[in-house]
Amino acid sequence: MSDHVMAIAVVSGTHGAHAEHLVVPAESVVRVPAGTTDVEAATLPMSGLTARMALDLLELPAGAIVAVTGAAGAVGGYAVQLAKADGYRVIADAAPKDEPLVKDLGADVVLPRGTEFPEVVRKLAPSGVEGLLDTAGVAELAKLDRLRQFTEEGRLTPRVARTLPAEQAPEAHRLLEAGGLRGRVALTF
Repeated sequence: MSDHVMAIAVVSGTHGAHAEHLVVPAESVVRVPAGTTDVEAATLPMSGLTARMALDLLELPAGAIVAVTGAAGAVGGYAVQLAKADGYRVIADAAPKDEPLVKDLGADVVLPRGTEFPEVVRKLAPSGVEGLLDTAGVAELAKLDRLRQFTEEGRLTPRVARTLPAEQAPEAHRLLEAGGLRGRVALTF
């Protein structure tokens, strides 16, 4: 019997992650979180680890205020949930249609996105926030297992926007380029 596993696939040289089978170093692999489908688990490594690494780089004390831009996106949503799990107060931005989603992810305050965001944040935190995540970065694989644990504990929710068969990969890329997705596009093989 084999385990269902997930891994981070760093795109380099002649290989990417659009494959049914992929060889990765053993230390890059962890079990899929219990109660999570393979498709849901596929959203955790890249987006979840990006958010995890960005928060870790900030090295903030518990109770710090963290602003998260792009909070309705795949990385931003994980950043909100992980920041709350770390004990931070989260001020996030979202389009009006995404405010309930971002609030459900755990943001303490959800502000309209746009150029006024810094000004409104400054009104809420006059001396500034301790950290700002613009939802970008690259992750370490050792943290992937912690994402699995958080998912099993219900503190992190896999974010699937669409599931498409592998032969529709071009359509997946069109969807990504169009923007507005609230989660990851997953290809099934």
